[in-house]
Amino acid sequence: MRHSRGASAGSALAIGALVLTVLPAAAEAAAPSPAGAPAAIITGDAGQDAGRSPAGALPAGALKAMQRDLGITAEQARERVANEYRAGKIAPVLAKDLAGDFAGAWTTGDTSTLVVATTDASDARRISAKGARAKVVEHTMAELGATKEALDRAARHGAPTSVSQWYADVRTNSVVVRASDTAKARAFAEAAGAGSDLVRVVKSSEKPRPYAELRGGDAYYINDTSRCSVGFAVTDGTRQGFVTAGHCGVPGDTTAGHDRSAQGVFQGSSFPGDDYGWVATADGWTATPYVKGSGGADVTVAGSAQAPVGSSVCRSGSTTGWHCGTIEQHDVTVQYGQGDVHGLTRTTVCAEPGDSGGPYITGDQAQGVTSGGSGNCTTGGTTFYQPVEPVLEAYGLTLVTG
Repeated sequence: MRHSRGASAGSALAIGALVLTVLPAAAEAAAPSPAGAPAAIITGDAGQDAGRSPAGALPAGALKAMQRDLGITAEQARERVANEYRAGKIAPVLAKDLAGDFAGAWTTGDTSTLVVATTDASDARRISAKGARAKVVEHTMAELGATKEALDRAARHGAPTSVSQWYADVRTNSVVVRASDTAKARAFAEAAGAGSDLVRVVKSSEKPRPYAELRGGDAYYINDTSRCSVGFAVTDGTRQGFVTAGHCGVPGDTTAGHDRSAQGVFQGSSFPGDDYGWVATADGWTATPYVKGSGGADVTVAGSAQAPVGSSVCRSGSTTGWHCGTIEQHDVTVQYGQGDVHGLTRTTVCAEPGDSGGPYITGDQAQGVTSGGSGNCTTGGTTFYQPVEPVLEAYGLTLVTG
């Protein structure tokens, strides 16, 4: 990201969906983001399993946004972030320990109690010993995953346009198919060979679409015709740049920064199938570990540990700024008009066109970049993000952390 002398511009939090066409006057619609120092951090006790300090360090602006958007108190927000950090450490260990019995993990309640599901009641003691709540269910995570994969395969030959998404729902121990026409959704599932005892069809009017408009969350412009949001700053050897949504551009597309000055070039992108891409920036733009938080304050990115289902998550974008919600599902397949996108995460965070590509973060851990969604930030909605780790792995990039 570009730096002015004596100050560093943060790497903005951003979200985006549906590339926003830019008219000449639109240059003023996305105001340049001022450089800012990192906001004060409020931390809580991470507990014995969390390590020396919680990855969920909570910036003051994020604390207010969580209170507003999740309806919780400041103390509950602090406790929630500490618990979610612990859950991120404990859940993978239990998943490995339980092996074939494992049926998923999620957090629940205002302060995020970790729940781990198993198909064997005798596992309850091991789960409780790790400080989690055990739940005995019928189907393993492997069974749920296999059913979802069957739907993915069937969709390659075409899925009803009334079907908007499908995913393995660990909280209900089922595979959910959301659609406006439930009869067509059931027929789709049956044709895929997905077991009726595993599939749950939910009537939904959601119509996800990509959102589109270098501190994470700052605006950038593609070929002077559309706008998206910066995701997270990255490096590729000596090159610097940022990750964003794949639907925002294709290799060779040029980008301009929030101030419309020359910025960089798309080096890679994948959409549909995935929804990720990355831009290498020109000299004068320096990668920083920041995303733009509440009120424009910088939030420092410390890592990219995946948060469990049920965890709080916040995102920033060049259209709607900083908003928070919770993670509803991982590994969701979404059917956009342009084709299916796999491996997305569904959230209750709102977003609007121009937010595409912007970052999602839990505490100080990068989660992903905005792909698309439905609804808006006036009436509320659902959005999806592309997890950040697959983007880094696909292009051999390194996340810039502080």
